[in-house]
Amino acid sequence: MKTINLSLQLGILFLIAACQITPVGKINSLTISPDNVLKVVESRTNEYTALRDSEENLLSARYLQNLKDPNMDLWDLVRDGFQLNHGIDRQRVQNEIRWFTRHPDYIERVTKRSEKFLFHIVHQLAAKGLPMEFALLPVIESAYDPFAYSHGRASGLWQFIPATARLHDIRIDWWYDGRRDVIDSTDAAARYLEHLYGRMGDDWLLALAAYNTGEGRVRSAIRKNNRDKRETDYWSLKLSRETTAYVPRLLAICAIIAEPEAFGLEVKSIKNEPYWEVIDIKSPLDLDKAAELAEMDSRDLHQLNAGYNQWSTHPEGPHRLIIPVNRVIRFTKALKNLGSQERLSWTRYRIASGDTLGVLAKRFNTTTSALRSINDIKGSLIIAGNSLVIPSRNSKSSVSSQSNPRMKTHHVIQLGDSLSKIANQYGLRISHLTTLNGISRSQILYPGQRLIISMDQHDVVRKVNYRVRPGESFAKIANKFNLSVASVMAWNQKAASARYLHPGDTITLFINVTSTE
Repeated sequence: MKTINLSLQLGILFLIAACQITPVGKINSLTISPDNVLKVVESRTNEYTALRDSEENLLSARYLQNLKDPNMDLWDLVRDGFQLNHGIDRQRVQNEIRWFTRHPDYIERVTKRSEKFLFHIVHQLAAKGLPMEFALLPVIESAYDPFAYSHGRASGLWQFIPATARLHDIRIDWWYDGRRDVIDSTDAAARYLEHLYGRMGDDWLLALAAYNTGEGRVRSAIRKNNRDKRETDYWSLKLSRETTAYVPRLLAICAIIAEPEAFGLEVKSIKNEPYWEVIDIKSPLDLDKAAELAEMDSRDLHQLNAGYNQWSTHPEGPHRLIIPVNRVIRFTKALKNLGSQERLSWTRYRIASGDTLGVLAKRFNTTTSALRSINDIKGSLIIAGNSLVIPSRNSKSSVSSQSNPRMKTHHVIQLGDSLSKIANQYGLRISHLTTLNGISRSQILYPGQRLIISMDQHDVVRKVNYRVRPGESFAKIANKFNLSVASVMAWNQKAASARYLHPGDTITLFINVTSTE
C-alpha cells in the first residue's frame, strides 16, 4: 500500500486553509502561523523521508531494526508505520482536528493511558504488517480505557460487542471477559481488521467503517451507490452519523500524532520497551494475593488484568497474569514460595441430599470441571454428608454472600452527612461513590437523598448514556445491563416521574462492566 507523505500534505493544507484550523501554542518560542507550521513540517519531512519513501514501510530493514531498539520512541515507530492517506484536506477531518486541538487535556490523558499498552499493540500490528494508524484506534474506541463500556454493550480497548467477540474466539463468561484482556482483544482486533480489509476490496477506510458499524451496513451503502452510479469509496458513502465521524476522527488523531508540534501539542515519548510481562501462574490465584506478592496496589493490577471479572483468575485458565516489568522478579519469587492452599481462600460446603456438581457449580458461580479439579474428583459422583471446598474471595465470606457477591444497597443521607463521611462508613473511596452516583465531589447532599453504595470495591463502574429503543421499559433496560429497576429509576428521576419511557429518550446508566456483557 502506498505510503502518503503526511508531513508535506499537512504543510500545504495549512498554507491554503490556515483560516479553517488555527493551532494554538508555540514552536521554539514562536507563535504558530502557517509559515511556522511549514518549517516544522519540512523539518519532519526530511527526518522521515528514508522510511516514508518505502512502498513496504513495515517490512523495511530499518523499520524492523528500529522495532528492536529500546531507545526508540514508540510514537516514532507509530509515525514511521503510518500507511494511510489521512485526508487532512477534507472538511470532516479538519473538524475533528479542530476538536482535538481545542482539547489538549484529552490528548494528554489518552496518551498517558496508552503507556501501559502501546508497546504490545505496536509490536502486534508490526508483526502482521498492519498500518500503525490502528495503534490509535483505541483512542477513538475507548480512550485507552480497558474498562470502557458503550451503550451498545461494546467493551474493552477495542470495543467488541459480545456477538462479534465470540465470533472471533474471545471468551466471555462469569469469570472472564476477553474483550477487556489486552492480549486476547488486540489479537482479535488485528485479525478482524485484516478480515474486513479483504472483504472490503482491500480498502482500509471501508474496513474501518465496517469495524464501527458492521460489514452489512457498509455493503448496503456500497450497493446503493452502485445503483445510483456514484463512487463507492468511503468518502462517497452515506453512512450513519456515528460512522461518518468515526473514520475522520481516527485520521485526525493520526495527523496530530504525526506532527504534534505543528498543532501546538506535546506528546510525551514512550520508550520502546515492555511495560509488563506475562507470567504463567500455572493454576488459579486470588488477585488480591497476586497484588500482595507483587507489592503493588490491587487496582493497578486489575487495570493490567482487566479481563478477570471476579476476585480470582479463571479456574480453567488462562492461567496467566500481566505483571509490570519492575515487579516481575519479586512476584515470581514470592509465587514460587506460595503454598497451594494459600493461592485462594476457600469455603467448606457440606454436601446435601440431591446436590450434584452441576447444581453446586451454578449456585457458586463456578464450573463442574473447576470443582472436580479443586476437590480431586475423577467422575461426577458426590456423596451427601461429605464436604467440598469452594473457592471464595476470602475466608470470612459466607456461602450465601458468594451466591450474590455484587449486591448493592442504598444510603439515605442524614443531616451532617458528607461524601467523605459516607465513604469512610462503608470503607469506600470518594471517587467510587461519585462515579457510581454520577455526582461531583462538590455535590451538595440533602437529607433524604439516596446514594447507591457498592459493597465490592472490585466493581468497575462506567457511566453510559443510553438511547431508549422501541418497546423498552425500565425493567427491560435494567435486565439488559444486569441492574435493578430501582437503581435505573433513581438515576433518572425525571424520566421515572413521567412513568413511561419513549423511544429516543436518553437515560443515564451506571454499569458495573465486570458483571454484565
